[in-house]
Amino acid sequence: MSEIADALQPWYLRTARDLPWRRAGFGAWGILVSEFMLQQTPVTRVIPMLEAWLERWPSPAALSEATPAEAVKQWANLGYPRRALWLHRAAVEITERHRGVVPDDVDALLALTGVGDYTARAVAVFAYGRRAPVVDTNTRRVIARAVHGRSQPGAAAKRDLADMSALLPEDDAAAAVVNAAAMELGALVCTARIPRCEECPLRALCAWRAAGYPDTGDERPKQAKYEGSDRQARGAAMRVLRDAEHIVPLSALIPDWPDARQRDRAIDSLIADGLIEIDGEGARLPR
Repeated sequence: MSEIADALQPWYLRTARDLPWRRAGFGAWGILVSEFMLQQTPVTRVIPMLEAWLERWPSPAALSEATPAEAVKQWANLGYPRRALWLHRAAVEITERHRGVVPDDVDALLALTGVGDYTARAVAVFAYGRRAPVVDTNTRRVIARAVHGRSQPGAAAKRDLADMSALLPEDDAAAAVVNAAAMELGALVCTARIPRCEECPLRALCAWRAAGYPDTGDERPKQAKYEGSDRQARGAAMRVLRDAEHIVPLSALIPDWPDARQRDRAIDSLIADGLIEIDGEGARLPR
């Protein structure tokens, strides 16, 4: 496995994108916010939103003093607005439990609202230089192909963490580079649909290439289409509330939605997620 790490490091150091969260001095809070925003959201959409967020709330303490409604409004159209609520709660927890400093321990990070295994490891590694495997969708695809000779990764499994751990050099700084390099390779070269194998630094080491690029199937769950979905109805309702200056009567909350049952279902789910609060006969963002 050391050959893979040896090939990834110089490639990454030569070709890595200049992204804000990779710059020296960006800080653990900025990295934590970026990881929340990057979940299921393209980098190009995240960068301007991240910059605006950190300008407004440069620390967990600053965000903790805001209301959840302010966080949801600032989140705007990034999608999956529960992430804004979770980030706000995490900021309160960091302020109250850790004196406003993002913790550097994976277990302490996992105890924060909205922080899962990937995000906890990413912050520990990229903000604090801890040696730990960081595995996202792109990394899993690189491992599936280069190590196991599969065209796509299977269902998420703990084996991916063990595989990535085996790839990491012993040196903490080098391990962080290999973690980032595997993610970068999957995002830019070892892509899901049209991999650019001739540009890949692992082409001489890749088990999938050596096997003749077999189609081993794709077991990943397929995401439902956005158009006409409950997610679209939820997004439409949230836009109305983000733009509203006052409580919005329930009868005025996307009243023209073509499927009334879907509309009601979407509103009920937003209430259940804490993104909408009912005040009398109207709705508003959470206080």
